[in-house]
Amino acid sequence: MTHTECSLPVRVDAIASESSTAKADRILYWLAFGSAASILFSIAVSQILLSIGILALLVSRRRLRFPPIALPLGLFFAATVIADLLSGDALRGVPQIRKFFVFGIVLVIFNTFRSVSQIRNLVLSWAAIATLSAGLALGQFVRRWNDAVSLHAALYDYVLDGRITGFASHWMTYGGEQMIALLLLLALLLFVPGGPWKIVGWGSAAIIWSAIVLGLTRSIFLAAVPAGALVLAWNYKRWLICVAPAVALVMFLAVPPQIQDRVFSVFRPHGEVDSNSRRTIMARTGLRMIEAHPVFGIGPEQIQPQFLAYLPADVAQPLPKGWYGHLHNVYLQYAAERGLPALACILWIIGKMARDFREALKLPTQSGARFIWLGALAVIAGILAEGFFEYNLGDSEVLTMFLATATCGYVAIGCREASLAPK
Repeated sequence: MTHTECSLPVRVDAIASESSTAKADRILYWLAFGSAASILFSIAVSQILLSIGILALLVSRRRLRFPPIALPLGLFFAATVIADLLSGDALRGVPQIRKFFVFGIVLVIFNTFRSVSQIRNLVLSWAAIATLSAGLALGQFVRRWNDAVSLHAALYDYVLDGRITGFASHWMTYGGEQMIALLLLLALLLFVPGGPWKIVGWGSAAIIWSAIVLGLTRSIFLAAVPAGALVLAWNYKRWLICVAPAVALVMFLAVPPQIQDRVFSVFRPHGEVDSNSRRTIMARTGLRMIEAHPVFGIGPEQIQPQFLAYLPADVAQPLPKGWYGHLHNVYLQYAAERGLPALACILWIIGKMARDFREALKLPTQSGARFIWLGALAVIAGILAEGFFEYNLGDSEVLTMFLATATCGYVAIGCREASLAPK
C-alpha cells in the first residue's frame, strides 16, 4: 500500500471527525444560548434546555471547565446544605437545594460559548425579548389605569396593587430581568462602534426604561438601574455623572403625578399601600434571627414559619399587609437563613467577578469585549443596589440572567487571552 493510499482514509476520518465535533459544538452552543435567552419568557423552557445541555455536556465526555469562582461557590453550597440539615426541618429547605441546578447555566455557557459575537447575539436577543415584554407591560399598565378610572378607584393604590409584569409571573421578576437587559443593551450601545442598528437599539432602550418606570418598583427604577447606569457613565464620559442629577430632575418632572408620588413614597409612604413599614419590621426581625444564629442561620425556607418567633416585642399585631415569606433584602436573607459565612461566600463570588472584570479592562484587547465587562460590572452594581430592598438572587429567573452575564464576562476574558496569544 502506497503512502497516498494510507493517508487518504486518515484524512477522510479526520475531516469527518472534525465535522462531527463542529456539529456537536453548535448543538451545545444553541442549547446554552436557548436556555439563557428563553429565561425572559419561560422558566420552564429555559430549564428544560439547561437540563438537556448539561446532559449533553456530560455525554460528550469533554474536559469541563469552570470560571474561577468554584471555591466560594462550593463553600456556599456546603453552607446551605449544613444550614438545612441543622434547621430541624430539612425537607422544607429542599427547594433551595434544588435551586443549585440554576448554577448549571455557568457550566453550559462557559463550555460552549467561544466568541464575543456569540455573547453579543445573546445580549441582542435579551434586548429584543425585553422590548417585547416591555411593550406588553405598557399595554397592561394602560388597561389597569383605565380600569381604575372606570371603577372610580384611587389611581395610586389600584395601579400599585396590580403592577405590570410583561412576560414574567411577578413584577419583581419582571423588574430584575428588565434591569439586566437594559444595562447590557446600554453597554452595547455605548462601547461598541456605531451603525444604523443603534437607532433601533436606543429606541428599544427607551421602551424598556419607560416600562421599568411604569412598573413602579422602587428598588429597580430608583436604585438598581441608576447604580448600573452610573458605572457605565463613569467609564464612558465622566462628565455625564455631573449632569445625571439634572437629567433625573427632568425625567421626574415629565412623569405623571402618580409616578412622582411613588418616588416621594420613599420618605412619605401611603400607609400600608407602600411597603416601608413592613420592610422595617422584616429588617429588625431578620437581625434578631442573625443574632440568634450567626453561623448557620435558622435554615433555608424557615423565614416564614419562624418569623413571629423572632418578631420584636414592640411590634404591634396584626402585621401590615404583605408577604413575610422572605426578608426582602438579599443580605439579611442569606445571613438569616444560612449564616454569615454563607453571605460572605456570596459576596466573595460577586466581589471576585467585579475584580476580575475590572482587571480585564486594564489590559489591551483585540477581542472587542470591553462592552461585556462594563455591562457585567453595571449589572453587578444594579444587583447589589437592588439587593438592599429585595431578595433578588432568590428569584431563579434573575439569578439565571445574572449568572449568564457573569459567565459571559469570563468567556470574554478567554477570548482576550486567545487574541493576544503569540502567533
